[in-house]
Amino acid sequence: HGDLHEEIYMEIPDGVEAKPGMVCKLKKSLYGLKQSPRCWNDKFNSVLLKLGFIRSKHDYCLYTWFGKNGNDVIYLV
Repeated sequence: HGDLHEEIYMEIPDGVEAKPGMVCKLKKSLYGLKQSPRCWNDKFNSVLLKLGFIRSKHDYCLYTWFGKNGNDVIYLV
């Protein structure tokens, strides 16, 4: 359910009644779109950053969280 960065339209799915020539404009990414993995990663990254994780500058798949007392550390890969 990631946010799309461009306008994407698709044909009306079978079984949905619509006027001829009508199409659907997507508001969120949909399974099977080429853009879906990127949208999911953008959403995942923003949630982790809001939770206080820090994304590694050397490996974008590595996130680190440091506890307030300085003794707790969480690594998320």
